[in-house]
Amino acid sequence: MTMKHKKLLAAGLLLTAALQLSAHTINYQLERVPIQHVVWYYLILGYKHILPDGFDHILFVAGLCLLSTNIRTLLLQATAFTVAHTLTLILSMKNIIVVPPAIIEPVIALSIAFIAIENIVISELKPWRILVVFAFGLVHGMGFASALNELGLPRNAFYTSLLSFNVGVELGQATIIVGIYFSLIYWFGHKPWYRRYIVYPLSGLIACIAVYWTVVRLLA
Repeated sequence: MTMKHKKLLAAGLLLTAALQLSAHTINYQLERVPIQHVVWYYLILGYKHILPDGFDHILFVAGLCLLSTNIRTLLLQATAFTVAHTLTLILSMKNIIVVPPAIIEPVIALSIAFIAIENIVISELKPWRILVVFAFGLVHGMGFASALNELGLPRNAFYTSLLSFNVGVELGQATIIVGIYFSLIYWFGHKPWYRRYIVYPLSGLIACIAVYWTVVRLLA
């Protein structure tokens, strides 16, 4: 084999690797429909991935609601979470980051347990909470990618689909936060017994469920 042929072969291998790196499951059916249908489809998909299908994510967001009584702070945490999982969702769908679900799913469960236990051991939200939520959002984004990759994305609307999915996720999280705030925090958050009779029991329950999930997912 001549040097020229070797260079051509190497270039071909590099091109193949690059194509594989950027590959993702393709939804061919949605490549043939109007863009507004694609937006609506992934918007609803993202929302349903949280409500009602994402029980673990519901518990995670519920846990975020129990350490602060300020709705702006609660929404800020959810936004930090969304920004983080958007980053890893894009990288995962492009196969730039590939982490097996066998690793991601137990870590997601542990993140829920961590937030719940933190609600119990500290009495007020600390500045590092946003950083912790952001870090956990990076992990959850890889979990979202695993679920989203089963359905795939249209090649001609890759980023539009991802953005729509993430907007749906954000709306789902906002629904949970607003629901918890106006059904629980708004009425009882200022009561002296709020932490003892609401935060501690609910956080303890969330922690127990999350630890159970962690064990089950590690043994699966």
